[in-house]
Amino acid sequence: MLKRIKTPRNRKKGLTNLAILMTLSCFLWLWPISAWAQNQRQASSLEEFSQELNQVAEKVIPAVVSVRVELNVPADTAQGPFDFNNPFSPFNRDFFERFFGPGLPSPAPQQEQRQAGMGSGFIISSDGLILSSHHVVGEADRIVVRLRDGREFEAKVLGSDPPSDVAVIRISGGNDLPAIPLGDSDALLVGELVMAIGNPFGLAHTLTTGVVSAKGRTNLGITDYEDFIQTDASINPGNSGGPLTNMRGEVVGVNTAIFSQSGGSLGIGFAVPINMVKAVIDQLLERGEVTRGFLGIGIQNLTPDLRASFNLDNTVKGVVVTDVMENSPADRAGLQRGDIITAYNDEPVIEASQFRNAVALAQPGTRVAMTVIRNSEKIQVQAELGSQTEGEPAARTPQADTTSKYGFTVQRLTPDLAATLGYQRMSGVVVSAVTPGSPAAIAGLTPGMLISEVGRQQVASVEEFYAEIQKHQNQERVLLFVHYRGGSQYLTLPLRQQQ
Repeated sequence: MLKRIKTPRNRKKGLTNLAILMTLSCFLWLWPISAWAQNQRQASSLEEFSQELNQVAEKVIPAVVSVRVELNVPADTAQGPFDFNNPFSPFNRDFFERFFGPGLPSPAPQQEQRQAGMGSGFIISSDGLILSSHHVVGEADRIVVRLRDGREFEAKVLGSDPPSDVAVIRISGGNDLPAIPLGDSDALLVGELVMAIGNPFGLAHTLTTGVVSAKGRTNLGITDYEDFIQTDASINPGNSGGPLTNMRGEVVGVNTAIFSQSGGSLGIGFAVPINMVKAVIDQLLERGEVTRGFLGIGIQNLTPDLRASFNLDNTVKGVVVTDVMENSPADRAGLQRGDIITAYNDEPVIEASQFRNAVALAQPGTRVAMTVIRNSEKIQVQAELGSQTEGEPAARTPQADTTSKYGFTVQRLTPDLAATLGYQRMSGVVVSAVTPGSPAAIAGLTPGMLISEVGRQQVASVEEFYAEIQKHQNQERVLLFVHYRGGSQYLTLPLRQQQ
């Protein structure tokens, strides 16, 4: 009987195969355990994140307050029987009307009617000092603040600043009130997680989360001095005046505006950076108003075309001086029309709104240094800022003239707005506000419309739009080509009041 005798070589091969088989078996057995462990780690991470979010919320929410405001107004200022209940538009003059569309038919005329609205605020000191928005409390006859524990207090406005939409109010009678620390909005990062807390639609102490979508948003036509934080945290009517906080429970912004055609959040909300708020708080508490720095120049952005015209390198950034007021701080410092300001107090100047904010937030009497390019040569200029009472530059701009004369403002068509409103692959400016009864309202302009032509001239930027309006200001009317909800039409804007 023959038997196969295994050689050492065959024996080694068999042992190798056995080892592979055992390794594979162990892997197949351990794989579900590994997957289970990974799922457990993920679940644990989510639970830890949820607990962290809860801890921040418990720290912040007690200091957030609901603000109820009341005002006596003439009956003919009301647009509809329910408009005054709009938490974002308590007085029907609130600039947030631009986002909500027209109101309902007016009620029967009355001598006077009591209007009420709701907003938000947050306590910044244990003795009852509260931050909110000017458009919520600035014109109110009566303000009632409700705390999380149900207590209510009458509040008094200590100071209010319309240009930045910031207000400080105080309640008395509360002891050791919970307060929120103020953070550093300059350190905020795009993509960073934030929370918005407030009183949306009257639902007190509602918290929503999101991320910082962008920083330094300007040219929105919302306030005079804009440097907004944009967030996709849901901000709805009634959130205005409430805090935008980081994950350390620090306030990084004051919720101010939303962009919406329906009145609800579309993921585009704006907050005033807390560092800008800090710059005005002390003045509001001391004097009840804000005094801003004044230089006395007109400026515009340095566009690629202007850069080429001034024979500048493509890397040069700054603003172009278009006008110098006689006997102004700029005139005394030697600034000239055509100068290009590239730095302000050693900080690079990127665009006109940034430079304007920096000047305005400085105190009158402050010495400032500017790097200027003149005739292709770089020079240093120093100036001592005056006060805006010397001359109100904002009142001299085409934008301010258009707002006051014709009753509407426009803003830049950003990619976000284009996607939201359906204006992709189009150019122009978006109507952001229309004053009831104004020439713009009579012409049929509506917030959310896209204006692509003024007087048959195409406009692709806010600067071009206001420049074209100025060209026609001595005429009876100007033709506008507008787009809205998938359609297009011509509208005639009256430029002179009918006698």
